[in-house]
Amino acid sequence: MNDLSAEIPYYVYILRCSDQTLYTGITRDLEKRLTEHNSSPKGAKYTRSRRPLTLVHSQHCHNKSEALKREIAIKKLSKLQKEALL
Repeated sequence: MNDLSAEIPYYVYILRCSDQTLYTGITRDLEKRLTEHNSSPKGAKYTRSRRPLTLVHSQHCHNKSEALKREIAIKKLSKLQKEALL
């Protein structure tokens, strides 16, 4: 049986918060997730007090595993290294 959900790509994304900090996450739907971060209780606790948020980077990943590995790698970077990535 073919799992169609496996064909939907994941994205790793970085948001710039109003206090200039950076938030990294993964999602399947960038537009929906940005809306959740900016105006919904479904956004991350970290971002709720730092609105508005701006999408500053996104990267396509083929599956959830790849996205999670990339997210971890980005989160290990210093802020200066993250700024260079942007």
